[in-house]
Amino acid sequence: MKLFQEHSMMKSNQEVNQGYIHSTESFGTVDGPGIRFVVFFQGCPMRCQYCHNPDTWEMGKGRKMTVEEIMSAYEKNTTFYRNGGITATGGEPLMQLPFLTRLFKEAKSRGIHTCLDTSGIVYRKERAEEFAELFKYVDLVLLDIKHSLAQGHVKLTGQDQKPVIAFADALEAAGIPMVIRHVAVPGITDKEEELTALGHLIGKYKNLKGLDVLPYHTMGVKKYEALGLSYPLEGTNSMTKEDAKKAREIVIKALKEVR
Repeated sequence: MKLFQEHSMMKSNQEVNQGYIHSTESFGTVDGPGIRFVVFFQGCPMRCQYCHNPDTWEMGKGRKMTVEEIMSAYEKNTTFYRNGGITATGGEPLMQLPFLTRLFKEAKSRGIHTCLDTSGIVYRKERAEEFAELFKYVDLVLLDIKHSLAQGHVKLTGQDQKPVIAFADALEAAGIPMVIRHVAVPGITDKEEELTALGHLIGKYKNLKGLDVLPYHTMGVKKYEALGLSYPLEGTNSMTKEDAKKAREIVIKALKEVR
């Protein structure tokens, strides 16, 4: 978390206007509505055992890009994004909060739909004003709930769950539409107890607009090998789409119990 704290203290115009970007995708179709320009931010404090982008973890790496450079890349295919927009994902975009805010502010000034894909893990109430400034320019949040139970969350990600819940509360207070994303991992997050707890956890939110239960896959294994890292979930089989659909049904049933 130290890297996040240090990086968030950058205040000069040059620093706020420039961020560390891992990569961009011109025609994203799974990170928000419509066809989208997707910006993968570099840096993440989470160490999710199933993460398929370990190359986005380290802060201070990647390509330095300005808001103008990102918007210029967006404008090259602007006609395709008419029913889409721009999505910030990662890594963890909130690690670079001032830069993310400036990027989304510029996007909104051009009438572009903005979507934030985040775990919410770096949210802190003492920085509520900074987050409130970002919220002015966010149209939709895809909030990744890694594990529904507090102890399971720590074991799976290495981070406390409390900031995630506090972030979800802040989104509701700000009236920002939220879609929950949850990866169903065999033997880790797919038990009925865990899925029911997830439904009870998210069912209270009035700003909840959708739920994506995503099947765990092993496509990131080769990245770990290339980076010389051991894969934490070695031997865990991928989940079928059908099983992920069944898991979602359990969550929905529990969600309705608290509504």
